[in-house]
Amino acid sequence: MTNVIETNKLTRKFNGFTAVDSINLQIRKGELFGLLGPNGAGKTTTLSMLSTIRRPTSGTARVNGFDVNTQQDEVRNSIGIVFQDPSLDDELTAYENLDFHAMLYGMPAGQRMERIKEVLELVELSEKRNEQVKRFSGGMKRRLEIARGLIHHPKVLFLDEPTLGLDPQTRRNIWDHIREMNKSEDVTVVITTHYMEEADSLCDRVAVIDQGKIIALDSPDKLKHSLGGDIISLEADAGLLPHLKKIKNIKKIKRMNGEMSISAQDAEHVIPAIFEIAQKNKIEIHSISLRHPTLEDVFLQITGKSIRDEKAGAMDMFRTRIRSRNR
Repeated sequence: MTNVIETNKLTRKFNGFTAVDSINLQIRKGELFGLLGPNGAGKTTTLSMLSTIRRPTSGTARVNGFDVNTQQDEVRNSIGIVFQDPSLDDELTAYENLDFHAMLYGMPAGQRMERIKEVLELVELSEKRNEQVKRFSGGMKRRLEIARGLIHHPKVLFLDEPTLGLDPQTRRNIWDHIREMNKSEDVTVVITTHYMEEADSLCDRVAVIDQGKIIALDSPDKLKHSLGGDIISLEADAGLLPHLKKIKNIKKIKRMNGEMSISAQDAEHVIPAIFEIAQKNKIEIHSISLRHPTLEDVFLQITGKSIRDEKAGAMDMFRTRIRSRNR
């Protein structure tokens, strides 16, 4: 299958801070590909290099066959992008926002009219075409931004945290539109997210990224299966840990913030064994639960930390320092 995006040791540094650290990616034509990681992991910086907003410090990247350093115009004509922050003109109508964007790409008037009709139907905003965007909900604005990113028939659509700040129901509605657009428009979609469920539900493959490095890359199912079984979450006195390692079918144990995350095959039979050992050694168990693994567990097993606990990554702190210096 043809790769529409290829990177080789792609790197971006800011005054000595490495935001993206020598990443290699091959993203296939028509794929729905996810970059999953905490805030500051390097996801947005990666997208900014692939979309020619920032130049790589070193390494190479090609999008739709074009080099991001030497063929920027060709790359830009090949891509659409939905930024993390809203970028619509609230005083214009939905139609006017799309028409203005289409004019920037040099589309003739007749072609613009037909294409605007198509993308508004795709995101189910046809009836709102003449309404000012300032009256739209957050979800409607996101859908309009996706329509705008598709206006010029791009080969690749970049979505940077497309459902950030939306309620769960609206988020799932956006997922449905992304899936439909991916199929009907035959467009490769690259999405950044820190929502595990979003990456799991949407993506054909996921690159898990942390501190600027890709630490795992595969389909969501294969990443979860790599843990070796279901997940037992256990809160118990620390003295239980050495005994757990003796239990058959326990594959991996991670301890974080007083809680143990245990990967185990045949977990329904492992739990009684845990209670038996605890009782025998007079060790108190405070809570125990069993569930299927998630991408959060994959991240936890690899890094020893939780994505949802990462409130601000290194890149965010870097930006804060820069802002403070400029005041």
